[in-house]
Amino acid sequence: MTDSPIQIHDSALARTLAGHLLDIHAVVLKPNEPLTWSSGWNSPIYCDNRLTLRYPEIRTLIRDGFIEILHGLPNMPDVITGTATAGIPHAAWVADQCSLPMAYVRGKAKAHGLGNQIEGGIDKGEQTVVIEDLISTGGSALGVIDALEFVGVDVTALLSIFTYGFTQANDAFAQKGIPVYSLTDYATLIDVAVQKGVVSSEDLETLEEWRLSPETWPG
Repeated sequence: MTDSPIQIHDSALARTLAGHLLDIHAVVLKPNEPLTWSSGWNSPIYCDNRLTLRYPEIRTLIRDGFIEILHGLPNMPDVITGTATAGIPHAAWVADQCSLPMAYVRGKAKAHGLGNQIEGGIDKGEQTVVIEDLISTGGSALGVIDALEFVGVDVTALLSIFTYGFTQANDAFAQKGIPVYSLTDYATLIDVAVQKGVVSSEDLETLEEWRLSPETWPG
């Protein structure tokens, strides 16, 4: 498997978390029975990190992993921002543990009331990190970052639970120039899945072919 340019902060944590995601079926691997995403892509993997909310020990592991990354940044942010909806609870737990304000960003502005897209309060000139549960193409996270930058907020980093390591996302974040950290990634997860017997070593070529060309797989 090719490593993603998105930074994995702690390789031991990445393996531990990947194992948990497989154990609770937050990640399902079906290299020989492809699933279909809402985008229409065929995929040998489906990831639903919302299932981690049910397990206090796993969500605490995720929270503490994010906080460790924060302490390694040049400056602690003024505000923790979550992506709607899956990033919101993790952002809340991190903000609470760090005694920091929290905000979240909707996919689009409300069509009623004040029409807010950014909720919870964050001011022009403040620094924030964005917490996302999953990075695929990166489009949703980049939309959140653009919304924050539009109102003058300084986004210093993007943190995610899991990344597929798609070239499209890596290129987009590199162009944006914002550091991206993930607690675990596709390459780590597949390696752990082989060790656990979830998939066989014979499936590795299929799984890598999909990661390299997800929009056209299986071709």
